[in-house]
Amino acid sequence: MRDLTLGLRLAVGGGRMSGAALLRLVMTAFGIALAVTVLLSAAAARHVADAQAERAAALHPVTEPRAGTDPLLTHDWYLAVDDDFVTVTAVAATGPGSPLPPGLDRLPAPGELVVSPELAAKLTEAGGASMQAQLPGHVVGRLSQDGVASAGDLRAYYGAPAVQIQAEGDANSAVYAFGRPYTGLGLPAATLALIVPIVAVLLLPLLIFVTTASRMGAAQRERRLAALRLLGLGSRQVKRVAAAESLAGAVIGLAAGIAFFAVLRPIIGDHLPLGLRVFPADFVPSWPPVAVIVLLVPGLAVGSALFGLRRTIVEPLGVVRRGKPVRRRMGWRWTLTAIGALLLAATLPLDRGAGEIVSGTALATGSVLLLVGVTALLPWLVERLVQRLHSGPPSWQLAIRRLQLDSGTASRVVSGLVVVLAGTILVQGVLTSLGGADRPQGSPRGVAGAPVRVATNTAHEAEAAELAGSAPGVTGTHPARFLSIRSGTETSSGTVGDCVALETVADLGDCADGDVFYLASSPSASAPTGPVQLQSPLYYDHAQGPQWTIPGPVKSVRSDDPARSTDSTLLITPGALGGLALPESSVEVYVSGTGDPQALADNVARAVKPLTWNATTARTDYLDGFRLRDRQMMDRFRAVLITASLFVFAVAAMSLLMLSIEQISERRRPLAALSAAGVPIGVLARGSLWQTAIPVVVGVGLAVAAGLGLTAPILRLADRPVLIDVPVLLVLAGATVATVLLVTGLSVPLLRQATRLDALRTE
Repeated sequence: MRDLTLGLRLAVGGGRMSGAALLRLVMTAFGIALAVTVLLSAAAARHVADAQAERAAALHPVTEPRAGTDPLLTHDWYLAVDDDFVTVTAVAATGPGSPLPPGLDRLPAPGELVVSPELAAKLTEAGGASMQAQLPGHVVGRLSQDGVASAGDLRAYYGAPAVQIQAEGDANSAVYAFGRPYTGLGLPAATLALIVPIVAVLLLPLLIFVTTASRMGAAQRERRLAALRLLGLGSRQVKRVAAAESLAGAVIGLAAGIAFFAVLRPIIGDHLPLGLRVFPADFVPSWPPVAVIVLLVPGLAVGSALFGLRRTIVEPLGVVRRGKPVRRRMGWRWTLTAIGALLLAATLPLDRGAGEIVSGTALATGSVLLLVGVTALLPWLVERLVQRLHSGPPSWQLAIRRLQLDSGTASRVVSGLVVVLAGTILVQGVLTSLGGADRPQGSPRGVAGAPVRVATNTAHEAEAAELAGSAPGVTGTHPARFLSIRSGTETSSGTVGDCVALETVADLGDCADGDVFYLASSPSASAPTGPVQLQSPLYYDHAQGPQWTIPGPVKSVRSDDPARSTDSTLLITPGALGGLALPESSVEVYVSGTGDPQALADNVARAVKPLTWNATTARTDYLDGFRLRDRQMMDRFRAVLITASLFVFAVAAMSLLMLSIEQISERRRPLAALSAAGVPIGVLARGSLWQTAIPVVVGVGLAVAAGLGLTAPILRLADRPVLIDVPVLLVLAGATVATVLLVTGLSVPLLRQATRLDALRTE
């Protein structure tokens, strides 16, 4: 116990806090606090996902009849407002024993609306009037946390008469209970293969930073340990003192990390990237991961300090180091890398787009092993490289000789940069491929002529058109019906409407009643010809309609023109059907009018509100809003990724800076001797630059190879093309170069101080 107490006193300067001791303690505590905060956040993220999945399972309706239970009648429909989707559920009890949905303390009466917390917040925002125009009834309450899966859910329960819901004839509208067993959080294979490497990319540099910070001031520590040996302490006692000295910063960092996480937790729900929302009560790590973190991080710091003494013999009269470093073994390093590569290669025989959990697990495990293997390979490669480099200018020779004596420390620090760069290449490749593979869509010119559409059905088509036509600012209504068209074994979709309605689907050019257009999904697609069978597209009614012979010629619409549909579609004007009676189908009434399109949409929504779920209003260009939201989300995710990468780059740069400071402090006398012998300070500074740059250059080459090796099989599993965002990679490469230059520049003042002649003075 006395040895541990002595080590703790030495960690804080032995009662008089020196600048070096304070810097060592602060850097160690800072690194550990960052690592603890990230680890606790990662553990809490898993709990958030589990909590959301549990609530989603509890909201699942049970439609199997149960004896003695009065069913609850329900009907779901969806509203599109700006770039938001709102789920509305109409409910009506059939008796006193009807089940109550989670989150409600009572069923809303007819005309009443109970909304989720996020929906209630949006109703009070500047654009809340448009959302209020879409919602039926009036708001009388809010759902509790149990009524939504996540904090960002937009959901509402609407009280409706039982007769109105029964008129829909939905066999699954009768609910006898809510909830199903929660079987665990199942992630898609491609998602699992992407998340695990990202976590490794964020954590490995922080752990490297912890080990580097915990070994800062090693030379001074060893001299103190030698003095303790002179006072009579044994070798085991000295190791206990060294462990306690490292433990002080580890404990302070652990406490600071926990405190920072506790401060962050209540506000994290409203400040997550990509518009994600979580309940603060969910953002809590479970106890097993917390126990592992509390033991792992300080243990890593202490173990790193003791590991640094493995080739050092502390004697009473000084410190003796083993002369020639042990040659690094390559077997286990290549084994880790080979296993990771083999696991990634094992997914190649699988079909594209396969999402089995086995393939996802193989990709995730192989990705982590490959990242760890690359980290382990870097010191070995740098050691082999510098052994073969000899000639060059004096600064180059100084750097090479120093790396020949000890290349492992710099390589281990640079490993953090390697992991970040490899992981960033992976994530950027996935994001670019997901965002760049889809054909960009735009709105046809006809959308401006009918900026509002009302989705309804055949039974309510006339009433919806009449109500929409009565709204202020409306100048015309244009119904369009949607059909399935079967030609032999092939089935395509069809839209029947006048030219105003059809021109909201695609740019048609010249259009007249009696024309038929074909919008091809690809240049190789061809329009059906001859007799075809018209069918209802409704999932619950595939009624056969009349046969129809497609009149020629069919006008083709180029697939690369702006269009709201990406499927092969026949666009049919009523005159081409010759008065055929069409089967029941879904209908969209396109509304033309004057004034602001959003104000027109709000007026139409209020006019058709009596039809509730049988008529829902949206802007005709609402898909553009969702595409814009997706692009913005992708851009935000890319910005978050670059910010996180640059943050970890900064952590790695601090590790390099600490390493440079430590090496200059340790070699103060040799550097002063070189300066006294006439070696210019510029040569010594360039030597420090080469000493840092060589491991970085080798590491960047490894990172690019590893990043591309990770990206290709993951995108193959997701059935996406491999696209690389070169500008972002250039930014990260520039950040790598800037890191080396910054570290060298910041270490020059200390280098000037270390090369002063009085550094040769001895007492």
